Amino acid sequence: MGAKGKGKKLKKDADVKNKSKNDVVDYEELSDEVVEEEEEEEEDKSNKMGSRQKAREHVQELQRLAEKDPEFFRFLKEHDKELLEFNDEDVDEDVETEIDDEMQKDKETDGHDIERQASIAEKEDKQYKKVITSAMVDSWCDAIRENMKLGAVRSLMKAFHSACHYGDDGGDESSTKLSIMSSSVFNKILLFVLSEMDGILRALLKLPTFGGKKETVTDLLSTKQWKNYSHLVKSYLGNALHVLNQMTDTEMISFTIRRLRCSSMFLAAFPSLLRRYIKVVIHFWGTGGGALPVGSFLFIRDICIRLGSDCLDECFRGIYKAYVLSCQFVNATKLQHIHFLGNCVTELFGVDLPAAYQHAFVFIRQLATILRDALTMKTKEAFRKVYEWKYMNCLELWTGAICAYSSEADFQPLAYPLTQIISGVARLVPTARYFPLRLRCARMLNRIAASSGTFIPVSLLLLDMLEMKELNRPTEGVGKAVDLRTILKVSKATLKTRAFQEACVFSVVEELAEHLAQWSYSVAFFELSFLPALRLRNFCKSAKVERFRREMRELIRQIEANAEFTNKKRISVSFLPNDPAAASFLEDEKKLGISPLSQHVATLHQRAQQRNDLLMESSVLVGAKASVFGSKISENDDDDDEITNGEGVAVFSSSSWLPGSDSKNKNPKVEEKKKKKRRKESPEEAAFDEDVVEDLIISSDEDEDEDSPPVGPGVEDEPVSPKKRSKKRKLSVEPSKKKAQFHAKKSKKRKKAH
Repeated sequence: MGAKGKGKKLKKDADVKNKSKNDVVDYEELSDEVVEEEEEEEEDKSNKMGSRQKAREHVQELQRLAEKDPEFFRFLKEHDKELLEFNDEDVDEDVETEIDDEMQKDKETDGHDIERQASIAEKEDKQYKKVITSAMVDSWCDAIRENMKLGAVRSLMKAFHSACHYGDDGGDESSTKLSIMSSSVFNKILLFVLSEMDGILRALLKLPTFGGKKETVTDLLSTKQWKNYSHLVKSYLGNALHVLNQMTDTEMISFTIRRLRCSSMFLAAFPSLLRRYIKVVIHFWGTGGGALPVGSFLFIRDICIRLGSDCLDECFRGIYKAYVLSCQFVNATKLQHIHFLGNCVTELFGVDLPAAYQHAFVFIRQLATILRDALTMKTKEAFRKVYEWKYMNCLELWTGAICAYSSEADFQPLAYPLTQIISGVARLVPTARYFPLRLRCARMLNRIAASSGTFIPVSLLLLDMLEMKELNRPTEGVGKAVDLRTILKVSKATLKTRAFQEACVFSVVEELAEHLAQWSYSVAFFELSFLPALRLRNFCKSAKVERFRREMRELIRQIEANAEFTNKKRISVSFLPNDPAAASFLEDEKKLGISPLSQHVATLHQRAQQRNDLLMESSVLVGAKASVFGSKISENDDDDDEITNGEGVAVFSSSSWLPGSDSKNKNPKVEEKKKKKRRKESPEEAAFDEDVVEDLIISSDEDEDEDSPPVGPGVEDEPVSPKKRSKKRKLSVEPSKKKAQFHAKKSKKRKKAH
């Protein structure tokens, strides 16, 4: 063959090869398409099998529901038959139609259908909401009481959650389930849950019917019961706290706190809830009225006793801050309430004295720092921080705490620094206008000396007050009765009245006699009383007021009689003054209280009580609401079993309150007007103006020019021009002229008639 023949043959072979290659490629593509179709068919089959399996599982769940909760199954039969008539044989058709529908739907139609389905779901939810009635709540309650059915407990807790969150803003579906709930249904749910849920939870968790401490809860955390029912405990405590923040009626809040007090042990498992409860309850303790502070305090004390170190520090700090905020201003109405709050703080510190000492040391050091700044800087602001009610009431609080626990080794070291602070406060601005404040300091020092058995030189402070020249000045009228317990400072006009001078002298005599009576059984009484008796005699010689001289002479006679009483006894004594046996001198007589000064002090106390009663009758009743507290503490302490449903019915049935209703009904404009009126009429601002330290001159007020304006701010401190003074005088003279003309006309008419 030639070259041309060979070339043709090679071309034919190449064409054949190319044809075969193309045939192979087509076959592979076809095989891939077939595989894909088979995979899609398998996926469809698996989807169908999965949907059938889900449908069967759904049917089995419905059967289980009918066995476990027949009441709810009956409810579904009545209101949602389509759900129960579900048939798994029609699944294939349903799936196919669904797939076809999904293939045919466009993106625009998808959005419209979703909105339409959402509106239908909302309508169905509203229909479901309307179904909840009082009868349904009664059926749940009966099922729980009779058989303790868990399904009924869960349904009731859902209703309780919805009731507590009724009226809340937000898109939470659970919070709007009972948006059309009536007040009767709301009251019934809250009353039953608050009254019975503690017992239900204890029964489910297999705990005792009452009591329990932190260790009980820590042991419970690892049990199966806690894993199954802890969500019910958290739901109950969390929702109750939420509705507690919404309540406004004090009786309703008091009942809720009393019932939650039984379950306070469970807060050990939820630290965040515990902190929120402490803040809320302490707020109610400081600001509430009626019996609310008592119930709040008992709740706080129970938490401290049961949970211990988990909440002690937070409770101590929180209750002290609440006390400081509540005692910023004092008047006749708040006086007894502030005393109650101070007693509560002292009682709470007794739960754990070593832990309380740490906080007491820090707070007393803060008071000492404020006093040190006032002594060093000597500015108006520094003096004002000391000479205000907040500071003085804190001193009263720590005085009461140290006196209550003076026999405890933990609080004894605090007596000395507190005594130094009180003495420094009394001598900070030694003017006659701060007579009430200095008397208060002397009273606190007497209390510390009596409780600790330590000698404190209170007589020097009191005798310095007696020797101020303002008490010997001629008075400018009787003046109004002055209650020295409710003021820290008096005006210059009040300083010159007879009523104020009498109150000061009588109070000084009472405190001085109290101080000397504490040492009326001491072997060294003669030496202790020598200087006070000498200065009292000097006061009698210089005093121009006879009633003051008569009062001092009586006190001097009692001091001399007491000195003779102790001298007779110590003649027969053989021990030295530094002998420890001197502490037992006249010990039997001290128990009987037969010394002349002790008997004189008893009569002075009776006179002071009568004077205070007269002041109370002439002014607002002191602590009309707070006076109930003392009697209710003993009644409500450890009496959880006595809290019956009748009390709760009386509280909840008398009101138609619902959460969120107050905020909806209030008009903001009306509220602003009311707030403005309250600000204008509030006595607290007036009390604050009185407490402002105006004079910072460390001397007597006698040397001051009366026409010169005071230093400090305030309406009374503005200087008055001579023109204004003349106008005032003219105004005061004009009425007298008119009266004279009127009387002259009358006399002329009488003469004509005669």
